[in-house]
Parts: sequence; C-alpha cells; structure tokens
Amino acid sequence: MGFVLDGRIQIENTDYWGNRTIIDTLGKGKVFGETYALTGKTLLVDAVAVEDSKIMLLNPKNILANAEDEISPVLIKNILRISMDKNLHLSQRIFHTNSKTIRGRLLAYLSSCVPAKTPDAEFDIPYDRQQLADYLQVDRSALSAELSKMKADGLIDFWKNHFKLLPLS
Repeated sequence: MGFVLDGRIQIENTDYWGNRTIIDTLGKGKVFGETYALTGKTLLVDAVAVEDSKIMLLNPKNILANAEDEISPVLIKNILRISMDKNLHLSQRIFHTNSKTIRGRLLAYLSSCVPAKTPDAEFDIPYDRQQLADYLQVDRSALSAELSKMKADGLIDFWKNHFKLLPLS
C-alpha cells in the first residue's frame, strides 16, 4: 500500500482501447492500494503522479503478522477507518456518474464540492477539463459545451478549475 507523503496522484483505470477513467485524486496524507495489498489481489488500477510526488510503500501483511505488538492494533484500526472512508467516497462517486446527462453529472459533482458551512459556493476542483471528463466518464468537448450552457443559464461561473455556484433567481 502507498502513502502520499507529498504531491498528488490519480487512481485511474484504462481499458483495452485506451479509454481512461479517473477514479480518485489523492493528495498528501492519503493512502492507496491497501485493499489489494491486504487481499493479495492484483492491482486493477494505476496510481499515476500528476505532480512531483513522494510515496512511501508499506507491506501491511507485516503488520498483520505482528499483530501482538503495541503499534499494530492502532495501524489495523487506522487501515479499517481509511477503508471505510474510501467506501463512502466511492459511493459518492457513483452519484456523480449516475445521471444519464452531462448536466446531471456536473450538478452532482459540483454541488458535492461546495465547502461545508460556507455561504459562498466558490471552490477549486483538482481536475483540468480532460481529467474532469475522465472522472465523470463523458466526452471532453461535450463537457466543455455543457459547462458553457450552464454558465449562460446562470447556474455557474468558472475560470479554469475555479467554480462558483450561482443561486437561482
């Protein structure tokens, strides 16, 4: 399993024909590959650095083998918490890609990005247009066209990866 010590990585899946799906973006302090490492299953995704990154690799089977020491129970508890958090995050991702329309997918994703307890619905997303299209599993040009329509409809304003959700008039 890997710990992101610095930088940012994306968890991606590329099919036989080269179509990329971004599953998640992980920054400093995040963990990846723990399920595969603990089950011994072959990794079905790629972890790709999207900026200069430092990764620490750890074999969690060594932790389980020494479960009687003082540190292992804490590590096991933390790995379980990380796994539960990821389960919730991936469940949320299903909501982002569930809609049949690009607008529906965008609305679901962007509304989930609004920081909690802020009157201002303004935020940055960790994706450029191609990465956002890959995350939402849509065509990039169709995504860009829909973003422009949503801006013209007064739903959103944006500049690159900075977004502002606008109240309905």
